[in-house]
Amino acid sequence: MSHTRLDQLSDGIFAIVMTLLVFEIRIPDAVHIASNQELWFVLKNLGTYFASYVLSFALLFTYWRAHHFFVSIYAKNIDTALTNINALFFLLIALIPFSSSLLGRWSEYELAIAVFGVHIIMIGMALYAMRNYVLYSPHIKNPEITPREIHGSTVRTLVPVVFALIAIPLSFINTQVSLVLFTLAVLFNLSAWSTKLFEKIFKY
Repeated sequence: MSHTRLDQLSDGIFAIVMTLLVFEIRIPDAVHIASNQELWFVLKNLGTYFASYVLSFALLFTYWRAHHFFVSIYAKNIDTALTNINALFFLLIALIPFSSSLLGRWSEYELAIAVFGVHIIMIGMALYAMRNYVLYSPHIKNPEITPREIHGSTVRTLVPVVFALIAIPLSFINTQVSLVLFTLAVLFNLSAWSTKLFEKIFKY
């Protein structure tokens, strides 16, 4: 398989999944609205759906960007094993609308947070397996990659996993704190200075 075919598949899957997220934000047909006040009340109740949409969309963007770096930039060729890892990764990515919907509807329940957190962990580990195969497999050719770049990719890949591992048990104490942790993990990967800050803290 060529890079072009895999890139096209990746972009197509991410585009479809990102679009499906917005379909959960809708006013139920059974709701009767007779005033601005009633409409405002209904829109306010959709707040968790909007929050879940933004969180999941941003999360998908970080996964798409990471996949682009690992497969399109770091890997100079593609083999069967790498395509199989990609298949698992895409399978998990396609489930994001489900776990996002669960979080949007029932974010106050620990089980919804646990399902979303486990999903993030599974995607993160699939991405980490992809990254390791690209960097260390004798069958994949790489450009010059500095140790600093390798450390940075490790941190950015595993931070959402670590935060999700913390958020799941923490949800039994405070679900809001768990949601904040999910958000911080996304903000960490979206930020340009996060890896530099991590390096300063841990001095490597």
